[in-house]
Amino acid sequence: MVSEQISSQQAINLEDKYGAHNYHPLPVVLSRGEGVYVWDVEGKRYYDFLSAYSAVNQGHCHPKIIDALQKQATTLTLTSRAFYNDVLGKYEKYLTQYFGFDKVLPMNTGAEAVETAIKLCRKYAYEQKNIPENEAQIIVCKNNFHGRTTTIISFSNDEDARKNFGPYTAGFIKIDYDNLDALENALKSTKNIAGFLVEPIQGEAGVYVPSKGYLAKAKALCEKYDVLFIADEVQTGIARTGKLLAVNHENVVPDILILGKALSGGVYPVSAVLANNNIMNVIKPGQHGSTFGGNPLACAVAIAALEVIQDEKLADNAEKLGQLFRSEIQKIVDSFDLVKLVRGKGLLNAIIINDTEDSTTAWDICMKLRDNGLLAKPTHGNIIRFAPPLVMNEEQLLDCVSIIKKTIQEF
Repeated sequence: MVSEQISSQQAINLEDKYGAHNYHPLPVVLSRGEGVYVWDVEGKRYYDFLSAYSAVNQGHCHPKIIDALQKQATTLTLTSRAFYNDVLGKYEKYLTQYFGFDKVLPMNTGAEAVETAIKLCRKYAYEQKNIPENEAQIIVCKNNFHGRTTTIISFSNDEDARKNFGPYTAGFIKIDYDNLDALENALKSTKNIAGFLVEPIQGEAGVYVPSKGYLAKAKALCEKYDVLFIADEVQTGIARTGKLLAVNHENVVPDILILGKALSGGVYPVSAVLANNNIMNVIKPGQHGSTFGGNPLACAVAIAALEVIQDEKLADNAEKLGQLFRSEIQKIVDSFDLVKLVRGKGLLNAIIINDTEDSTTAWDICMKLRDNGLLAKPTHGNIIRFAPPLVMNEEQLLDCVSIIKKTIQEF
């Protein structure tokens, strides 16, 4: 049945009838991907300008990653952590050396990794800082997006994500993003602050890039008040912003690093929490885990995915093409009233449409972009995020810019 060829409308109808309505996808039905391109079931080709929210940094179906997946899938896929396997240790060594930490705790999804980091931060606070049990507070930023679990939506201020899902989990203090005074005031407010959880660039909020120096100064404040700095690099990490990690732009070393998405090149769910021994060693057997976390398939895929990032110099490519993209899109901003701003870092960018958040203009533009062969998606109503695979070349990027310009002109 799965191999049966169906039309786009049939596929949409099936999802609508049998799937929960928890997404509002752009109406395009994809059946194949390669590099920077995807094809719909009717065979039309598009540039992918979302990269599965930065999970497909290495491009669709990268042959090296697919090869690693296939080879491992024929030998051993899952043992659980009840036993050792012959791939996990190699992966843990490779990953910790790659990012410069003592230890990794392997998980599957970004939200699981954020939950793991929260638990690790709290346990460290109780056992190493002697904060009274159940009184630890973690500082977070407004307009954050860290996932969809009950704990995570408890500190979201997105009403769609929160409303009617309570009661909520306590233990979080919300402050304005990119505001060092607010951070210091919160750090001073109580001796029970365990950590500061932050996205180096707020992706879902519309690719909001903080002021230069914000991350470095925030880390310094965390050190001053003996609080853990937790970087959620699920979307911004793995070369997306022109450096291996977005915090690398300011030479910040987080106390806890959260990774996901492109850690597998979009081939398989893989996430990880990295920290040094003084923090990670508070976790003892039986205190946290996952049946699939650290499975051999995930480990083989992630090693291959990270090798691709290094071998193909994808961070350098993201930096170079990102600068080109923003300079070219700025010309569109200068020429058309419809687009009022472009912002971003590396190949994580967004344009702000000159309309209200509740308008359909950004959605309508994305529909027209689709018609013109480029797939992107609005966020927060009047913002369109542009995040192509990092394997894109200059010629392809300029072709995409011309599609965006043509589409804006048509409006």
